[in-house]
Amino acid sequence: MVNLQCKYLGLDLKNPLIVGSSGLTDSVKLIRQLEENGAGAVVLKSLFEEEILLELKANMSRMTSESFLYPETVEYYEEHDTIRESTDHYLELIRQSRKAANLPVIASINCMTASQWTYFPKLIQEAGADALELNLFILPSDFKRTAAENEKLYFDIIKEIRQSIQIPIALKVSFYFSNLAAFLKKLSETGIQGLVLFNRFYNPDIDIDKLEVVSSQVMSHPADISLSLRWIAIMAGKVNCDLAATTGIHDGAAMIKQILAGAKAVEVASALYINGPEYIQNMLSELQQWMESKGYSSIDEFRGLMSQGMSQNAAAYERVQFMRYFRGFQKPNFFND
Repeated sequence: MVNLQCKYLGLDLKNPLIVGSSGLTDSVKLIRQLEENGAGAVVLKSLFEEEILLELKANMSRMTSESFLYPETVEYYEEHDTIRESTDHYLELIRQSRKAANLPVIASINCMTASQWTYFPKLIQEAGADALELNLFILPSDFKRTAAENEKLYFDIIKEIRQSIQIPIALKVSFYFSNLAAFLKKLSETGIQGLVLFNRFYNPDIDIDKLEVVSSQVMSHPADISLSLRWIAIMAGKVNCDLAATTGIHDGAAMIKQILAGAKAVEVASALYINGPEYIQNMLSELQQWMESKGYSSIDEFRGLMSQGMSQNAAAYERVQFMRYFRGFQKPNFFND
């Protein structure tokens, strides 16, 4: 009998498929649907740092000052007065989800500073969240800030949050670091319980008719799996916390690949937007059938088998494969020698 149960952040999951932070997880009704279709856990739609700060009217002067990283966000929230009620709504969503669903509920905060909003995770813990995922959205685009200053923010935020709560903390980060492997290892040594690789940045495009900046590629694509797959495989067994993979996981095969690379769990969103919550059953069925065909009875039996540390060809995730790819790439027929 195949057993899909696993542990992530110290939590017991019935399977490694977690529905990632998105509009799919912003109501009790939707969370119940996801549970009924087999989700192992859910990460609630992110609450933004700015939303928490707006509850503290005294902080408005700080937000409009030059020291605030993105003062233009104030204009957005001032135009949406109902957002001021979002923190109360978020806490109530946690309470009601814990009552209505029997699966781990992970709260999520999208943040970029370690200042003043950090009182809120304690309220999240008191509301009953099983864990907290911090989605650190710090794009290294500020010419005035050094790499060291950007990196220090991560450790400042972790320190502040760990002092206030006891529930597990996962850190969802990007790949925008000059020494990514060393940085991820250092983050794992701060006492957090998990790293999620990688968060998905807003992708801009330009409307050439309206001359406006617009959103582009909101959904991930199956080809997007390559980046997180490589780094899950490289970091597996080398960090002091769990690893979860996200972005580009669109079917059961992709989930299997990430677990083989070393992921404890995977976070899925775009595939469910496209195919509906019932698609969770398809992905889990693919995982189960594959395990049966290979003779695996539990997730632990094959997790990390294809990680860089376990692979007989450690260079498979680095330069040798790059050389093989381009040496063997054939020109299309319409190119003449």
